[in-house]
Amino acid sequence: MTKLAISNGEKTKTKAFPKWPYSNERELELVGEVFSEGNWWRMAGDKVKTFEKSFAALHDVKYCIGVTNGTHAIELALATLGIGPGDEVIVPAVTFISTGSSVIYANATPVLVDIDPETFCMLPEAFEKAITPNTKAVIPVHMAGHACDMEKICAIAKKHGIKVIEDAAHAHGGQCSNKMLGSYGDMAIFSFQNGKIMTCGEGGALITDNEELYQRAYLIHGVGRPDGDRIYEHKVLGSNYRMNEFSAAILIAQQERLEDMNKKRHENALLLDSLLQDIEGITPQGRKDYATLITHYMYMFYYDSNYFNGLSRKDFVDYLIAEGIPAFISFPVLSETTFFKNNDFNGHLGKFEQSALNDLSNSKIIAENVVWLPHYTLLGDNQDMTEIAQAIKKIQDAVNNK
Repeated sequence: MTKLAISNGEKTKTKAFPKWPYSNERELELVGEVFSEGNWWRMAGDKVKTFEKSFAALHDVKYCIGVTNGTHAIELALATLGIGPGDEVIVPAVTFISTGSSVIYANATPVLVDIDPETFCMLPEAFEKAITPNTKAVIPVHMAGHACDMEKICAIAKKHGIKVIEDAAHAHGGQCSNKMLGSYGDMAIFSFQNGKIMTCGEGGALITDNEELYQRAYLIHGVGRPDGDRIYEHKVLGSNYRMNEFSAAILIAQQERLEDMNKKRHENALLLDSLLQDIEGITPQGRKDYATLITHYMYMFYYDSNYFNGLSRKDFVDYLIAEGIPAFISFPVLSETTFFKNNDFNGHLGKFEQSALNDLSNSKIIAENVVWLPHYTLLGDNQDMTEIAQAIKKIQDAVNNK
């Protein structure tokens, strides 16, 4: 029997995955322009404006605002919509913490709803069931770049007068029914954190097709000052969410190769699906027909320990890492994080109570059983995909033959 790498055996992975973040001379060229021009601030330079224009065009909307990070983009969207005390915002129960914590920072109440057991995206029927007279917005999350069912979600929201903020932090360039993600809702947000499929280390964007929302968001993101202000006129209460010129320069280069990378990840995800289909206990994230372009920010799959001699998910991930395959466990259910359980919201919210009407059974199963691989593993070649599958099979065989 082959010895596991975690027990000092030979690693399955024979070569490194493609590096991430990826950059080349294009990033250096554009950042060099910022250096040489000496305009490092968006109010003096042109890189942020250039990026905003191209990123808006990519997603078929009129307006984009580059911001400091994806978390701030959600906070900005909520502030722009006037979300505050007494308001409720519906969010999926399994997502990165910022989707829920941003609602709390707005002094509003996040309402958690269940997600689809195949796609890990918000269930439209769960969203509609959770609506109350206090519901002001919904934040569907395109999990790992798989589109939520935006046509159904938007129809429900319109019927009830609810604003839609798409959390597209994983979905740069993704599509639903051949329509760009980010162009369905009243607003959408993106993240450019170090691990995202476009990155500048830390950064974010808010996009919209609504001029009134854009103008208000622009004021808020620039501490309330209108474009070109020279007299310190603060028209609204705002904060400083402005992107700098260096970040925008990097993102211009990152966007230029996004289409090719999305295609590569899609092809490799399909290949990996086929390689894993005969390994019992491993079930990849599903696909719906309406998800016409999946960006695959993460390659997610269910892990069933019953087919691995009871090996815990944590140990399975550790074994994978030892074999040279980077891996992580799923996001938890938001309400199971420490500060939610302790009702420790720094004065932004009183006691959080999950409604008994909102069944989170799918979310709990996903949070307890899903594993994911980072997107750069899907930028490799056929050998990389084969070695991922071989590593999983190697672990299964080893633990089942103890």
